[in-house]
Amino acid sequence: MMDQFKEAFREEAYELLGELETALLELEKEPDSADLIGRVFRAMHTLKGSSGMFGFDDINKLTHNIENVYDLVRGGKIPVTSPLIDMTLRACDEVKRMIEPREEGDAGPDLDAALAISESFRAYLEASRAAAAPAAAHDQGAKQAEENKDKEKGILNTYRVSFRPAGDIFLSGTNPIMLLNEVRDLGLCHIVAKTEQLPPLDEIDPEACYTGWEIMLTTEHDINAIRDVFIFVEDRCTLNIEEVPDDSWAEADKEDRKLGEILVDRGDISGSDLRKILDSHKKIGEILVESGLVGAENVEAALVEQKHTREVKQRKQLTETAASIRVPAEKLDRLVNMVGELVTVQSRLSQISTQRNDPLLIQVAEEVERLMAELRDNTMSIRMLPIGSTFSRFERLVRDLSAELGREVLLKTEGAETELDKTVIEKLNDPLVHLIRNCIDHGIEPPHIREAAGKPRQGTVVLAAEHAGAHVVITIRDDGAGLDAEAIRAKAIERGLIAPDAILSEKDLYALILQAGFSTAKTVSSVSGRGVGMD
Repeated sequence: MMDQFKEAFREEAYELLGELETALLELEKEPDSADLIGRVFRAMHTLKGSSGMFGFDDINKLTHNIENVYDLVRGGKIPVTSPLIDMTLRACDEVKRMIEPREEGDAGPDLDAALAISESFRAYLEASRAAAAPAAAHDQGAKQAEENKDKEKGILNTYRVSFRPAGDIFLSGTNPIMLLNEVRDLGLCHIVAKTEQLPPLDEIDPEACYTGWEIMLTTEHDINAIRDVFIFVEDRCTLNIEEVPDDSWAEADKEDRKLGEILVDRGDISGSDLRKILDSHKKIGEILVESGLVGAENVEAALVEQKHTREVKQRKQLTETAASIRVPAEKLDRLVNMVGELVTVQSRLSQISTQRNDPLLIQVAEEVERLMAELRDNTMSIRMLPIGSTFSRFERLVRDLSAELGREVLLKTEGAETELDKTVIEKLNDPLVHLIRNCIDHGIEPPHIREAAGKPRQGTVVLAAEHAGAHVVITIRDDGAGLDAEAIRAKAIERGLIAPDAILSEKDLYALILQAGFSTAKTVSSVSGRGVGMD
């Protein structure tokens, strides 16, 4: 049973490492992006928690040190730099090695490498702390701009709204309940009525408003949208809108906020008064009400806020969990096979209903045929994945290989949303790796040669996919020097593939590079030269 759990962890870990690698490569291009920093931190945090749960203690220790660094990055105390990205990518590679299944008698991965990476993060942490303050101040403006950008994209924000209409608001024809309903339409909302100003029954003026409301609202709208709800009564009410920071309660790795913290945050009680009564065994709400420090309605509002934050967190976790589900490929294969058999049975049913000429049976057969068509299409689409899931892996390949070969290369992708069967995508991975490596090694020239030829220093490799009828066409192209026809011809003559006086078309000449063992590389390197990849 434990082996089954460990296998489930490995599947999750590979997904997390893939997400982590993608986020790191994007973060290198946008080092001030709070969203990308958050993605890296969350993936690392989840990896740390899962590894500890399933007994991968070495991974747990390594990811804990990395998480400490990115926690400071998230807080703006350490800047994102290329050396940090390099270290983290190396750590991802090491974690992949550490989670690989071990054969019987296998000693497992070299833990010294993991220890060295862990120590490098500790050293980086100590070295960065001294220089962190000025860097954090410099990046504050960019960070604020990124946060504003996030709000425009529909990121959920939570607000605490205090609304107390003037006593004579009814005389203007305004119904506060209609305003509260408008607020409810903005998002997840909890409302508490504040009735402490209600007089005794015999003193109530039926034309006066004595009630106020405390509102907790989680919405993708900004604070101005909330103010717009009250725009026509802003001079006839007391209105206070306060944003509740996400990091104070909404992150999945923090517990629900305690009632006392909420009351202090709301300004209903001071921190010193709260500390005086924490030694009691009674519930904090009861103590505060009995002591007269806080009104019962304030405690009720704080309890509603606590409930609201818990519900928001649960919804967020449910949404993230429900976004995708991991299913073994063999189960999908069995489902596809069963659907195929059902299609055959449905076809027999349609044939029998037509032969018997029974209107009721024909109607049922037609309904079954319609449902089977939908079931068949949906089942086949389950195995389809956007090819972009493969494209994203090559960002790392291009980054590492261009650095190794002294090239400056940008990878562009087109048609990443084009869908293919999962097994086809998996089989495409190795061929695409060889082709992209050849683009960088044989096609893209070194920066100084490109500049001498009037080209930009940075070369470009384009990876594109598009539908063409019933097929998907994948194209790889680069803006490098292209194929050297003379070098190909000379190598083909040297290997006896063509006669010295042979006349070949350009297409036939270029096709020779697909011959087994054929390579125009002058020396064999770790990247190319053996004539295996293209074959």
